[in-house]
Amino acid sequence: MAIFPQTRTAEPLLPRDAWAGPRPVVRRLPSLRHIGPNWYASVMGTAIVASAGAALPVDVPGLRGACTVVWALSAVLLATVLAARAGHWLHHRDQARAHLLDPAVAPFYGCLAMALLAVGGATLTVGADVIGVRAALAVDVVLFVAGTVVGLVAAVVVPYLMVVRHRPAPGTASPVWLLPLVAPMVSASQGALLVPHLAAGQAREALLLACYAMFGLSLLATLVVLPLVFARLVHHGPLPLALTPTLFLVLGPLGQSTTAVNQLADAAPGAVAGPYASAFGAFAVLYGVPVMGFALLWLALAGAMVLRATRDGMGFAMTWWAFTFPVGTCVTGAAGLARHTGLDALTWLSVGLYVFLVVAWAVAAARTVGGVVNGALTAAPVPPGAATARTR
Repeated sequence: MAIFPQTRTAEPLLPRDAWAGPRPVVRRLPSLRHIGPNWYASVMGTAIVASAGAALPVDVPGLRGACTVVWALSAVLLATVLAARAGHWLHHRDQARAHLLDPAVAPFYGCLAMALLAVGGATLTVGADVIGVRAALAVDVVLFVAGTVVGLVAAVVVPYLMVVRHRPAPGTASPVWLLPLVAPMVSASQGALLVPHLAAGQAREALLLACYAMFGLSLLATLVVLPLVFARLVHHGPLPLALTPTLFLVLGPLGQSTTAVNQLADAAPGAVAGPYASAFGAFAVLYGVPVMGFALLWLALAGAMVLRATRDGMGFAMTWWAFTFPVGTCVTGAAGLARHTGLDALTWLSVGLYVFLVVAWAVAAARTVGGVVNGALTAAPVPPGAATARTR
């Protein structure tokens, strides 16, 4: 798998033809064999640059136009990766099914859901400037429904496979395990954008409360997995070099949940009775501020681990995209808190995090393009014996 070019390959899990049916009549495309679901991370990371920029509580000349360009790029990326993944399943079905049985790869199916949701949300908030509100709403509805269904399925199927098929060894817990669990949280925040577009009454209230249900689903599942990740770090030491950036994935459920409660609070008036709408507004601040504090603590810890890995020779891998979407959710979370509290400190926090996001996205995008051009990211992963297993 390309996101782990220095650590492992999923192919040894099954014989090459163990899952193969009748040979396809079309010619195999070897360049697609190692395009795993992790590639959707590039779509997520690009779309969040657009939506986070639009959410900033400051007016920066030219920012809206730049975000529109980035949104268009994310839409093209989504179509490209969807086509590549379809070709992967068509031409390399054995490898695709082996990915599902690999505990290091299967969680990335949550990225498919989040890519659909992220592009859909960016279309409504930024793309409407280009294609119009009506068309943007139609696109967002389609992508929201598809992303939510995929996300809910992944949130059940991936943990199920981990229990009955993967059986990961003790001490192998990874931040990657959070990916299928945070997808419903993205649905919760993106669904809030659709609530005002529904007819007043049962429809609005049902969608609002469904989003809160997905918020709770994702939050409680995260609280189950996060202690396993920290225990792995404490008892077994730092992650392998190529996997160290995945520590930033922990920011995803933290920033996204803060974003969700703030956006749902904005959507609550007109969807539920007055007392409940006020309570949701208070909950957004009472929940969001402490969680954002923990997110900053984890950001410092993860940043220190990344600096350590960089000194030890950490090279580029697709895991670098973990520096984008999770940080972007913290941008939108801080922006939502700034909107509800009026604190300038939260405004500048969102701006500072956005600057980090843009730099991280530019670096990851440039290195990814280079890796695709020279074939390094589409080649077979390096065997584990040829890589450094972990740092000291």
